[in-house]
Amino acid sequence: MGISELELPAGVVARQLADGTALAEGLAEHVAEVLRQAIEADGQASLLVSGGRSPIPFFEALSARELDWQRVQVGLVDERWVAPDQDGSNEALVRRHLLQGPAAAATFLGLYQPAASLEEAARLAGRALAALKRPIDAVVLGMGEDGHTASLFPGSPNLALALAGTCAEPCMAMLAPVAPHPRISLTWPLLARARLRCLAIQGPAKLETLRQALRADPLRMPIRTFLGDGLEIHWSP
Repeated sequence: MGISELELPAGVVARQLADGTALAEGLAEHVAEVLRQAIEADGQASLLVSGGRSPIPFFEALSARELDWQRVQVGLVDERWVAPDQDGSNEALVRRHLLQGPAAAATFLGLYQPAASLEEAARLAGRALAALKRPIDAVVLGMGEDGHTASLFPGSPNLALALAGTCAEPCMAMLAPVAPHPRISLTWPLLARARLRCLAIQGPAKLETLRQALRADPLRMPIRTFLGDGLEIHWSP
């Protein structure tokens, strides 16, 4: 089954690439062009990316693009509540694979905040994001096989609020059902207002997850909330 066989909602754009390399390179050029246009129009551009191993080829491809990187803000859609020098840090991953070479000149806005509680850390992260250019110019999301995106996990106590259109908080405390670390995640309203919203997925299992999510309750498969007008899905077998 290819992505063209899915019955996607109106306004959702689907792109099928030949393989993971083509996906990473094509998405990197697409995002870079959006950032270039933002810099030309506004003097600054903002980009939020996802952590994990899957985006690494995209990070490395994007870091090689010619951009006025000192005018680019880079941040994360979610983070484990661990310091950047600890295992599992998404910030460390981005610094290692994206903020290299000329891209090291970008301004990084991290989500990790030391605090007495996860909830306080999320509030502090939200305050730090006040410096983020809005609307965000580009957001690149991933998706787990349970239908989560960012750290918006099924069963997390704050999920319903984080997915609500009325949510005023940019960040919320989240709990992954099996991963060892508590999480901080950006909320749906902030991400949904981005000028470019991309979902990058690879392989038949992720395509099947997407098919199921199209008919699912968003609280059971949170990615469903994002499958609306303006989303671009980039998939490769």
